[in-house]
Amino acid sequence: MGRRLLVVSAQLSHCRTVLRLFDDPAMFVYTKQYGLGTEEEDIFIRLLSVLSNMADQLYYPCEHVAWAADAKVLQVDAARWWTLSTALWILSLLLGVVRSLWTALKLRQMLRSPTGAFTSQLPRSKRRAMEARMWSEVLTLLSNLADLANAVHWLPRGVLWAGHFPPWLVGLMGTISSLLSMYQAARAGGTAEADSS
Repeated sequence: MGRRLLVVSAQLSHCRTVLRLFDDPAMFVYTKQYGLGTEEEDIFIRLLSVLSNMADQLYYPCEHVAWAADAKVLQVDAARWWTLSTALWILSLLLGVVRSLWTALKLRQMLRSPTGAFTSQLPRSKRRAMEARMWSEVLTLLSNLADLANAVHWLPRGVLWAGHFPPWLVGLMGTISSLLSMYQAARAGGTAEADSS
């Protein structure tokens, strides 16, 4: 079972790596549009988002070089580039974990305020939207934590738990992350269709 999970996780990971070869323009446009996040009300979220965008913007080309080195397209040290891209991935995941946790806790606090003055005045649709967003942030948090566990494992030995996960656990974490991401994508697509109809 562990071997099967590892195979599934490895194939999904490879698929995502290849698909990310085409993500640079979209990532650049997103980063440019977000800028310094002046439209973001929460200053802490703005800071986290700007730092995360910077880490992601650097991550993509590093991963591309590592992939090209593995594919023998470039004659460079693949291991060094994989380590650099993994470190940037970890930074982005850590920022994402903090951002999702912060947002989920803020939404939970608003929904469960002791007085109920705020939430009692909200329309049911608005309250449901806030609850849906809170659970979306929780799923993102869990997905990022699963990816973070594996990302540290792929660092050079000697860094935290790097290299110590058994194959079944690597496969399980990767599969959980992929399933959560696919579920969120499907849910977002369903919500968009419902809003447009």
